[in-house]
Amino acid sequence: MKIDFANLKRAYQAQQKEFDLALQKVLDSTKYIMGPEVEDLENQLSAFTGSNHAISCSSGTDALLLALMALDIGPGDEVITTPFSFISTAETIALLGAKPVFVDIDEASYNIDASLIESKINPTTKAIIPVSLFGQVSDMDDINALGLKHNISVIEDAAQSFGATYKGKRSCNLSTLACTSFFPSKPLGCFGDGGAVFTNNKGLAEKIKCIRLHGQTQRYNHKYIGLGARLDTLQASVLLVKLKRYEEDIKRRQEVANRYHKLLQNNLNTPQINKENTSVWAQYSIRLTSRDEVQKKLQEKGVPTSVHYPKPMHLQECFEYLGYKKGDFPVSESVSKEIISLPMNPYISPEEQEYICNELKKLL
Repeated sequence: MKIDFANLKRAYQAQQKEFDLALQKVLDSTKYIMGPEVEDLENQLSAFTGSNHAISCSSGTDALLLALMALDIGPGDEVITTPFSFISTAETIALLGAKPVFVDIDEASYNIDASLIESKINPTTKAIIPVSLFGQVSDMDDINALGLKHNISVIEDAAQSFGATYKGKRSCNLSTLACTSFFPSKPLGCFGDGGAVFTNNKGLAEKIKCIRLHGQTQRYNHKYIGLGARLDTLQASVLLVKLKRYEEDIKRRQEVANRYHKLLQNNLNTPQINKENTSVWAQYSIRLTSRDEVQKKLQEKGVPTSVHYPKPMHLQECFEYLGYKKGDFPVSESVSKEIISLPMNPYISPEEQEYICNELKKLL
């Protein structure tokens, strides 16, 4: 059997007629930049999350950059985040000349350990960026309380959790600002790069809209140093189609996760979801001490896997200047050596999952 890790082709085929019609409409209009579909999408994203403002942009990375720029974060500032995430989380902090300050993760959820954050706060700390990793939101009440106590903004990196809930509220509507990604393999993905920033603060929303358009307040009048970070109309049209059945996709992702739980529960420690959370299962990740060997043998059987993430950020060459060393964040380091992701998407079949799990259990 040959398994597809993300099943992007099946996702396209499931709504092919709608995609083709939506894309053709944009092509016929030739309104490729800031066409009406962009505003329509932003309104629907806002309604979906409950956030007052949704500002679409060119990628999840640019969403983080826009959020940080809106808060005027730059040289001399510190931003607290996790070392166990994709590089964008800390990369955007460093791009603005600020200093990423890392805090270790909770071993059960793989999200930032909120109990460790306060010890890293000092007068130069300007923001906290918790990452809602693998589809599950962090301990936002505790993190927001720290933000309020110390007058620090909280930016949820929700690149993997769009549609998840925390105590009944949607991801992207839980903090000062939130950022998500519409990369094709994300739970809600377009046909290229895309992202969005969310906030309930009107002033921040208006500033972000300016910054994503080269800092313009009106044509050729520039109030801020900005970016060319708009979401193009073709990608907006794709996302509008996908949003129509996204609730169903989330439900199907949970069914896939439940099936994995059942098939693997007697053999492995499967992912732990906090009782107040729901996850959108951007990844289904397990831990194996013999990961590299298992990964190779599964590949030989037609089962693709991926590692999210093999090296924590404090050990990346680009962050050597921060002065961290091996052993500084033991949980992140331990998890990074054992984590492995199995195929997870709404279109994987029960038969494919049984095949994956049977082949995996033979290797344990």
